[in-house]
Amino acid sequence: MLDLNLQDRLQHEDAEVRRLAVLELPYSEEDDIVPLLLPRVSDTDASVRAEAAKALEGYEEIEVVSALAPLLHDPVPAVRQAAGTVLAELKQASAAPPLLAVLAHPEAEVRMLAFRALRALRVNEAFAPAMNSLRDPDAGVRREAVGVLGYLKKPEALGELAEVAAHDPEAEVRRIAVGALAYASEISVLPALTRALGDSVWVVREEAAQTIGKLRLGPAVPELVRAMQDDYWQIRVKAARSLGWLKAEAGLPVLVEALSHELSNLRKEAAIALGEIGDPRAIAPLEIAANDPDPDVRKLARLALTSIDIAQRKG
Repeated sequence: MLDLNLQDRLQHEDAEVRRLAVLELPYSEEDDIVPLLLPRVSDTDASVRAEAAKALEGYEEIEVVSALAPLLHDPVPAVRQAAGTVLAELKQASAAPPLLAVLAHPEAEVRMLAFRALRALRVNEAFAPAMNSLRDPDAGVRREAVGVLGYLKKPEALGELAEVAAHDPEAEVRRIAVGALAYASEISVLPALTRALGDSVWVVREEAAQTIGKLRLGPAVPELVRAMQDDYWQIRVKAARSLGWLKAEAGLPVLVEALSHELSNLRKEAAIALGEIGDPRAIAPLEIAANDPDPDVRKLARLALTSIDIAQRKG
């Protein structure tokens, strides 16, 4: 049984007493704390509301979600963020209706938090609102709408996602859209991804280099080869990885060159990619890399040599 003193404190006139009682409640001996927490979600004190929201993490009953969803437009930012964080952990699609209702709210932050919570639920009812929100004036809303579409993986969204990846004014939205295109099964997204490889912001280029490899888009190999000369090493690492995934022999010269780069992460990716490509012309440079000062590079170079040897024997 719940300690009556604790139950009394949950309804105490002093907000700090109520807040401390909420913090204590999850560690009490009470089996079902939800009915005791729900009234505190609408407490007159913001700190109590925030703590009650946090304490409800992991509970996906519809009454819990219905109580937390209105907190997404609470007047106090800390309460909105607490509710948004908890709701973003939902996994049960049955929790979606209260969140879908919030998507029509006039405040951008509310719509953003609702989309974020809906993302992993993968409910078809979120598709139309997400598509409509790709042109939302608020970048945060657009970003979360793209995330929802990326999780839903519907082919009919690819054209719009490609447009966002190429032309959205915010780099982070473009980056998320480029990553969302990774579920494509058609080459129609290639122009958007190759355009993204030339984006002015490096994180977009990095995402594009990786997504091209994930989709095994062979026609983009020339662009990946050029990306191996990017000023940012992060793009070179992802381009090397994708050249390996694509088994792109055209990438051999730039990958061999990367084996002597000062950055060990790039040397490692180059060794892996050369092993995946399996071209015997990489044997000599890999033998040199097998004596690299970095032990991980040495190990990966030797594994690559083994892979090439096995490929030659099979051939």
